[in-house]
Amino acid sequence: MSASLRSQVLDFILKQYKIHGDRPWRNDPDFVVVRHPDNKKWFGLIMPVPREKLNLSGSGNIDVINLKTDSVVIGSFKAQPGILPAWHMNKSTWCSVLLDGTVPISDVQFLIKVSFDLTKNKRRVLK
Repeated sequence: MSASLRSQVLDFILKQYKIHGDRPWRNDPDFVVVRHPDNKKWFGLIMPVPREKLNLSGSGNIDVINLKTDSVVIGSFKAQPGILPAWHMNKSTWCSVLLDGTVPISDVQFLIKVSFDLTKNKRRVLK
């Protein structure tokens, strides 16, 4: 039995960044926030969203991950099925990525890396 894409994404984040997601809302235990340990900024939010809120056909919820994006990077992904304007976040700087297999896991991982880099501390190194 293969792990769900949601589990694969959380495993990738743990292996890549040594970060466990947290569940900050008692009423929404399926919402998982992944954030930088040093600055506490979010770089991802994994959650079930009702399909109708994303203008998708069918009923019930679908898992998505909201990720911070860069206008250059997201431009090449916007036309790809499964990458949508962010649900419940700033649509110009965040996107929602469907975790139903529509988007290849390699693309999801790439977008996670972009989001991680965009939200990390920007410390200048003085020489």
